Amino acid sequence: MSFISPEPQIKAKNPIFSIILGNTILSTIKGVSGAGPSPEKSVLVPNLDAELVAYGRIESHPVSPNTATGCPTPSTITRSMMELTGIKPLFINAGLFHTPSVTCMDMYGEPGKDPRTEDAVPNAKSLFRRGVWLGKYLSVYSDMLILGECVPGGTTTALCILRALGYDARVSSSYINNPSPLKEEIYRAAINRSGGQGKKGPIEMIQRCGDPMMAAAAGIAAGFSGNIILAGGTQMLAVAAVIKILNLTLPEICTTVYVRDDKSASFVQTLNEIGAKAYYVDPDFGSGHHEGLKRYCMGEVKEGMGAGGAMMLAHLMGHSENKIKSSIYGFIGSYH
Repeated sequence: MSFISPEPQIKAKNPIFSIILGNTILSTIKGVSGAGPSPEKSVLVPNLDAELVAYGRIESHPVSPNTATGCPTPSTITRSMMELTGIKPLFINAGLFHTPSVTCMDMYGEPGKDPRTEDAVPNAKSLFRRGVWLGKYLSVYSDMLILGECVPGGTTTALCILRALGYDARVSSSYINNPSPLKEEIYRAAINRSGGQGKKGPIEMIQRCGDPMMAAAAGIAAGFSGNIILAGGTQMLAVAAVIKILNLTLPEICTTVYVRDDKSASFVQTLNEIGAKAYYVDPDFGSGHHEGLKRYCMGEVKEGMGAGGAMMLAHLMGHSENKIKSSIYGFIGSYH
């Protein structure tokens, strides 16, 4: 298989790579998210990943950029692509528990609440409007925006939104063994409290059972006038579903083959039902020399922090597959 399939027919003079950071309290429920050393500390992951991507190291906490099994997190891939391309990423704070140490565009959002008991994103409409403004602002300076995300627990809110909008979707997970029963349990409780499928508009459904990233990303996509690529897996499918129901131009999606091939999820099926187009990056970690990266092929981690989109951007900027892969292995090998 080629490095990216299908081959993107996209050119950009002034690309921007951006990552939306956000939290949902759902990540602190044991078993929901594999991010971070513990459920309680999962809320720190966006902050720490942003530090690694921005600075090449995690500065605020003495933690490793690997999972407990030694698998490098997607932030290491994204950082290596920023080094290779010379791109400075734009971080967007959609709603975090902790103030980030990296410079961010602040959307004045709040962390997502528990949709089983209360509205998850009370200010979803305001976040969407601010996103539209930001999308228009970025359009002045860029003709292509690659928009990633980092929201631990976000595949669970993605399940809630996709189902609420009428898609019989299954979402991915950073775990090798997807905790689908737990996610389904949360979805049922959230949708019952929210009034059932198809009862409200997409932004109101984000308000009831989504997360702040979704509202921000949908707004940015609505306002941006150039090419926009949603860099992520099933979480970005939820954003695309929202955009479709708003009757806006559907952005393309870029993710890794590890998300596409996840048998516990329905990425390709749901993508086709939405009517969006996706690009799949295959870094072929299974043939490499790093045992931790080989775990991506086993189904661990799979995607995150815009990693698939970051590799695609490097490809579009003329860097070869070998150069991209050697940059990833080189950064991971040099990290201390």
